[in-house]
Amino acid sequence: MTLALLKQNEKVMNILDFYKEYPNEKSCKEAFIRHREQEGIVCKKCNCKKHYWKKSKEQWQCSNCGFRTTIKSGTVMENSKLPYQYWFIAMHLLTTTKKSFSAQEIQRQLGHKRYEPIWAMLHKVRSIMGLRDNEYQLDNEIELDDGFFETVSISKKKNEPLKRGKGSQKQTTVLVMAESKEVDDPTMSKKYQCNKKLGFVKMKVIQGGFKSSLFDTKVKDTVVEQTKIVSDGSKSYTGLKENYEHKGEKLSKDEVNKVLPWVHTTISNAKRMLLDVHHRIDDDFLENYLNAFVYKLNRRYFDDLFERLLSISVKYRWNYLG
Repeated sequence: MTLALLKQNEKVMNILDFYKEYPNEKSCKEAFIRHREQEGIVCKKCNCKKHYWKKSKEQWQCSNCGFRTTIKSGTVMENSKLPYQYWFIAMHLLTTTKKSFSAQEIQRQLGHKRYEPIWAMLHKVRSIMGLRDNEYQLDNEIELDDGFFETVSISKKKNEPLKRGKGSQKQTTVLVMAESKEVDDPTMSKKYQCNKKLGFVKMKVIQGGFKSSLFDTKVKDTVVEQTKIVSDGSKSYTGLKENYEHKGEKLSKDEVNKVLPWVHTTISNAKRMLLDVHHRIDDDFLENYLNAFVYKLNRRYFDDLFERLLSISVKYRWNYLG
């Protein structure tokens, strides 16, 4: 089954519209300030929400204690010396393309001399995408399975023997959960070879082996209790019956595509995107790459992804492993 999961809406801001709206550093800075004020400034010292703008300092001052808050403080741009326009361009490129952009390509487009600041900027943006999606849980009916993504382990010892199959240092386990509800729609069944409608998706990296307790914890943090979950017969999911309506059975290759169509399509598309764009991924940062993929997938029918990302960029402070 093939499907372009990241459907593009015709109203998405294209590159010409973007440069009309944000032609220079000043316009980007002013837009960021507006979004901060819309979100509201909270004093780090006394939690007061009343502030006034000190134009000479370009800072907000607390009306209660006088503590000053800078424009970037408490946002994804905190401690960054990169121009506002760099951040805006990066967020635009990450949200308005079907796939993504590598740090090296964005560095080339920006004409920046050093690679590391651009790499760090993109990971900060990807991390807040994950922080935003962590605010909600999945419900209704869930497809659940795990996938193995090829990564490079930076912690692997030089002479450590390479394992094969499950547990290999060249693979990282990712738990994939997709809202998938059966619908009576002949047109959908004909187009996608299944009668299930895809809702929201979560992809969570599993570190520490294949213990059932690790999978149980990730599911509990991600899925509303008593939700119906369908999976294969893996022993890693045996503990789910305590808190969920879990159905797990051994499936043949033909049965997998019928019972778990969307979770496997999601895994396949994510692997293809990572391989095509990034080529080499450190296992410590796989979660961030998946954050960006899932963020766009869950908002595939929205036409204002850039504005949404800009809004959360003033709300969340970055976290590489977000």
